[in-house]
Amino acid sequence: MNATLKMSLLATGLMGFSTGLLTAQTIPTYSYIQKIDLPGDGKWDYLKMDGERERLFVSHFDRVHVIDLTTSKPVGEITGLKGVHGVTLAKALEKGYISNGTDNTVTVFDYNTFKVLKTITLPGKKPDAMLFDKYSNRVFAFCNGDKVAVAIDAAKDEVVGTVEVGEAPEFAVTTDKGIVYVNLEDSNEIVAFDPKTLTVRQKFSLGDNVQPTGLAMDAATNRLFSVCRKSKTLVVLDAATGKIVQTLSIGAGVDAVVFEKDLKTVMTSNGEGSVTIVHQDSPDTYSVVQTLTTKPGQKTMVHRGTTHRIYLSGADYQADGKTPAPGTFGVYVYGPASSTATK
Repeated sequence: MNATLKMSLLATGLMGFSTGLLTAQTIPTYSYIQKIDLPGDGKWDYLKMDGERERLFVSHFDRVHVIDLTTSKPVGEITGLKGVHGVTLAKALEKGYISNGTDNTVTVFDYNTFKVLKTITLPGKKPDAMLFDKYSNRVFAFCNGDKVAVAIDAAKDEVVGTVEVGEAPEFAVTTDKGIVYVNLEDSNEIVAFDPKTLTVRQKFSLGDNVQPTGLAMDAATNRLFSVCRKSKTLVVLDAATGKIVQTLSIGAGVDAVVFEKDLKTVMTSNGEGSVTIVHQDSPDTYSVVQTLTTKPGQKTMVHRGTTHRIYLSGADYQADGKTPAPGTFGVYVYGPASSTATK
C-alpha cells in the first residue's frame, strides 16, 4: 500500500470518527415550549399526528380536537362521541376513525369538514387503539375488553372480520407490508398478525417485563420498542425473531413511546410527569440521554419529525392529585432547548 493511499484511508477514518462524535454531541436537550389550551373537561387518551398537513388530533372524553400546528390553534372538533380513546387516519380516502369505548363503536369522519359520516357498531368491547394499514386498506380497532382486533374495510366502512389476539390488546404498529404488531397487556407479549388473512403469525414474550402499553418501531433496523408500565421498562426487540436485545429503566406510569428516526431517539411518556429520552447508539445498543420533567398525568404522546417536537395532552389536578381541574386541559409542547418558551 503506497503512502498516498494510506493517508487517504486515515483521513477517511478520522472523518467518520469525528462525524460520529458530532452526531452524538448534537442530540438536542428537550425543554418546555408552550401549552395549547383546549376547551372541555374529562379524560384524555391517544393523540394522532398528521405531519403532511400539519394537524394534530387530540382525543378528549366526548370529542376530538383538531389543532393546526402552523399556528398552534384549534381549527375544529369532532363532537358527540362516547368515551373516546384512539384516532387513526385513512388520508388517501380523506377520512378519519375514532374509537368509542363506552358504546363499542367507531366514528367515521370527513377529514376536511370533520363531519361525522358513519357510526360502525363493533363485534368487540371497549375499543381502544386504532390503526390504519395501507397494505390491506383496513382500519383496525383493538378491543381491550374482548381480546380481539376488529378489521374494517376502509373503502366501504364495514366490518370484515376479527383477529383473536389472545389477551387484551394495547398499542399497535404496522409495517404496511403485511405485518401488524400489537402489545398484549395481560400476557406480557407482542403478537404479529397478517392484516389481510387476519391470522396470527408469531407471538413474542417480553420475559420479566410486565404490562406492556406503548409500542413503536424502527423500520430501518427492524426493531420494536415496547414500554411496560408495571416493570417501568423499555424493551427493544428484533421484530423478525422476537429476541430481546436490550432492556432499559424508564419512569413510572408509562403509556406511549415514539421513535424519532432522524435523531435516532426513543422517547417514552411517563404518567409520573417525565419523558425518558434514549439514544439509539446502534440497532442493539441504547443509552438514556435525558429525563425530561413534564407534568403528572401527561402519559400519551406523539412527535413531529421535522421540528423534533413532542406533544403530550393533560390537565392540572385538584388537591386530591387525581381529579382534573376544570378548564385546564390542553396539549403541552416540548422540544429542543433552543426553542422559545411561551405560555
